[in-house]
Amino acid sequence: MDCREIIDHKTYPLDEVGNSLREQTIDQVRADLVEDGCAVIRHFISEAGLQQLLSEANDRKAQAYYSPKKMCNIYLGDADPELPDDHPRNIFIPRTNGFVTADLLGEDTAAYQLYYWQPLLRFLADCLGKRELFIYEDPVSNMIINVGGPGEQFNWHFDTNEFTITMLLNPASSGGHFEYVPALRSQDDECYDEVKKVLDGDRSRVKRLALNAGDLQFFLGRFSLHQVTENTGDEDRLLLIMSFTEKPGMVGNAVRVKDLYGKITEVHEMDRVRSDGLID
Repeated sequence: MDCREIIDHKTYPLDEVGNSLREQTIDQVRADLVEDGCAVIRHFISEAGLQQLLSEANDRKAQAYYSPKKMCNIYLGDADPELPDDHPRNIFIPRTNGFVTADLLGEDTAAYQLYYWQPLLRFLADCLGKRELFIYEDPVSNMIINVGGPGEQFNWHFDTNEFTITMLLNPASSGGHFEYVPALRSQDDECYDEVKKVLDGDRSRVKRLALNAGDLQFFLGRFSLHQVTENTGDEDRLLLIMSFTEKPGMVGNAVRVKDLYGKITEVHEMDRVRSDGLID
């Protein structure tokens, strides 16, 4: 399937630089991101494209990896015994979702073709106000499917990358809500006190986003705490996640990748290219 058929090309001619529809979409995304670090392009995927992407996800969801580690802190890392028990790094909450990893989405899939489509990369860079974007070179997690079955959830966490691009393929019939707290930390400050308020149940800064199948979402998840609430319906929530970077050669933290996705490769044993000094 051609990438122009995967997306709603009539509404979003992203490969036509200078097209007024393309420019209008870029302007709207930029404005929304400035407001709270989140933007949605509604019905970005065509009906035919959605059918194909959903079929690929359904064919592979039985191979999703579910970590045996069901309780995690928001940094998806280890506790720190030198800190108080109620410190955010020592508060552990349930995480029960699974992931279909990038190595299971081969070159013959629509997901792969879309991820490596250069006009999409250029469009995303323009939307994010970046001079250039690069493919996230993590062979396990650069393009994944988040599987949230009935009763499953993905706990509060921060992303490894500054931003993430997602496409909802199938929503939960009940529950499975995406919630986030915009700009809760910065590149230079973990803001533990503010994080602790959210973990203690303060929802004054929590936002809930309504998403539909085929929507494309931009999210600045490196600095915004976010979660997917428990799927209380009877269908799997399936979300295609694409990650890109501003620096070439970036891969995930080996410990985090192994924990989330159940595997690492030789590239994870090399020195990582990092964008900041946050604890992840």
